[in-house]
Amino acid sequence: PPKKKDIRDYNDADMARLLEQWEKDDDIEEGDLPEHKRPPAPIDFSKIDPGKPESILKLTKKGKTLMMFVTVSGNPTEKETEEITSLWQGSLFNANYDVQRFIVGSNRAIFMLRDGGYAWEIKDFLINQERCADVTLEGQVYPGKGGDGNEKVKNKTKPEKSKKKKDTEKKSNGVKEDNRATNQREEL
Repeated sequence: PPKKKDIRDYNDADMARLLEQWEKDDDIEEGDLPEHKRPPAPIDFSKIDPGKPESILKLTKKGKTLMMFVTVSGNPTEKETEEITSLWQGSLFNANYDVQRFIVGSNRAIFMLRDGGYAWEIKDFLINQERCADVTLEGQVYPGKGGDGNEKVKNKTKPEKSKKKKDTEKKSNGVKEDNRATNQREEL
């Protein structure tokens, strides 16, 4: 058996061990657990519409924190972006959506949702706003009403766009920059 110490002689390691012992026997309610330790909500596959892939995402994101990027159209200052997105946040709050807003650029903001199941309803609201250029949700870019319409590729994921850009840069340089073995021998 471990030697009993006077509580006044405990150091930080002893206190940490004591805390672990207390927490081990503690019953923590499921709602108090951090999100990554909570069991996932059961998915009702009867509600999934095979014609709409968004319905699958909607059900899998239910109860989880989710972030969406919103771009304000025109060339707004950071203050204008804050005012416009504040109006949108207020409208969503009045419709009982719990949304937090963070400004990340002169024309960009992040909307953080506590329940990702409502993300597509909020996205539909935002893309119908006059000053909304686009909304990025789960890698998909949805053009807004305030967009300039110059986008050639709509509703594509951002990684594909950047990949195409990198491929064209590689082709224009004419130099192979990857580490794959080739059949041809290059002259130096």
